Amino acid sequence: MSKTPKVALVTGGGSGMGRRAAERLADAGAKVAALDRDEGGLAALAAGRADVRTYSCDVTDLAAVKAIVAKVEAELGPIDRVLHAAGIMPGAPLLEEDPERTKRTMRVNFEGTVNLVHAALPAMIARRTGEFVAFGSVAGHALTPRLGAYCASKAAVNAYMEILARETRGSGVTVHLVCPPMVNTPLLNQSLETAGPASLKKAIAEDMLATPDQILDAIDRGLAKGDWVSFPLPTAKALYGLRRFAPGLLWTIIERAEEAMAKQA
Repeated sequence: MSKTPKVALVTGGGSGMGRRAAERLADAGAKVAALDRDEGGLAALAAGRADVRTYSCDVTDLAAVKAIVAKVEAELGPIDRVLHAAGIMPGAPLLEEDPERTKRTMRVNFEGTVNLVHAALPAMIARRTGEFVAFGSVAGHALTPRLGAYCASKAAVNAYMEILARETRGSGVTVHLVCPPMVNTPLLNQSLETAGPASLKKAIAEDMLATPDQILDAIDRGLAKGDWVSFPLPTAKALYGLRRFAPGLLWTIIERAEEAMAKQA
């Protein structure tokens, strides 16, 4: 397992993966700065936790992100680990999707990652220590109809973080990309409440989803080994492998699954 950081900054801390990460870090003894737009979720996270500080933040606002990172370091100390989990996942066929929502997905998921990198990583590199973890997704490799905006944004995150990991080798900082499969968090509701893939409903109904703790355990193992990427669970590894070596077969599997579920609806 990786060493518990003294100070951790977690985005998306108001719910889902970010909230569970913040809870685990605080329980392990870290001082945690939790960022989110959901102030109610942040308040629930911090209740009864003296070592959790909360900060209302929109990750698409670079100036605000930089200001909060500076505030966290002034109040809690140098940040040892960033875990960037903030994201959105609306679903719809691309030509039926509101183009503004498509662009908003890219801003939150990709530009938010860029903003956190520029706000937090330079100081880590200057100190030659720290860990920067960002959530990409296996969906950025194994593409899915009705999740085009999300898949595109995560493909961008995957590519950006891979290059960043290569460019920062030898800096003393571990840059780590995690590419999970579908995880049982409230993020999925955004897809279900819009026009996301039918296969998602099947995965939920048949309890095929990963848990946040499984993903966070995989991140800990990856950080302990100094890896730059994690594909948690066999599902993620299999989807990545199919996309790389048999993309036509993967599309056939995905499209047939969608057609079958659509007929059942």
